[in-house]
Amino acid sequence: MIPQSFKDIVSNVENAGFFQTLAMIIFILFFLVVVYIVINRPKKYYNEEENAPLEKDENENQTL
Repeated sequence: MIPQSFKDIVSNVENAGFFQTLAMIIFILFFLVVVYIVINRPKKYYNEEENAPLEKDENENQTL
């Protein structure tokens, strides 16, 4: 029998609920860590990236 979906594959694995719960916990922890890091960066950290689209490139006038 060929499984028709990911759900069919996972449902045949022993302790599938545990692995799904573990994966969700890891994902939530990773997401919270990334949000924490981004929020705690100083505003000066983002100044260079904030103005990048407005700055002129040094190599803009050079031809290949």
